[in-house]
Amino acid sequence: MIHILVIHGPNLQLLGTRQPSVYGRQDLESINRQLRQQASQAGVGLTIVQSNHEGQIVELIGRAKRTSQALVINPAAYTHTSVAVRDAIEAAGIPAVEVHLSNIYARESFRHQSLIAPVCRGQVSGFGAASYRLGLEAAIELARAAEPQPPARSASRPRRSAATSRRRH
Repeated sequence: MIHILVIHGPNLQLLGTRQPSVYGRQDLESINRQLRQQASQAGVGLTIVQSNHEGQIVELIGRAKRTSQALVINPAAYTHTSVAVRDAIEAAGIPAVEVHLSNIYARESFRHQSLIAPVCRGQVSGFGAASYRLGLEAAIELARAAEPQPPARSASRPRRSAATSRRRH
């Protein structure tokens, strides 16, 4: 079964109350419920973690190589500052999708630079909670595309060996 790790970065536990004009009124647990439902419908396992600690996020990403086939991450403030999170994503070697509730390119200039984006397969930002759902959808597709495919079965009839052919005559 495909398994995906979702990481919510610093201060995202405050969703719903922190700057609702920027981040919306939906709280983190509500977003997590939607992600779990989406994953269940897709037949995908999901681990969701929120952390305010850079080192913990780096460790989670480091373990993801052994436990998950894709990563969805909202690095929050670490988007613009964390070479450690960037390097962990690159080292993990699994497809990653960066998500943001707000459009980081329409905000303060210091938020326009993502250190994370260059090591991710893509970025979804500016769609509120839908950014997570779209990011998870992309991660599922990336993980499925990377799954080993079973060998194709031939449509032709199996060949008979010479010994089998002789016995029938």
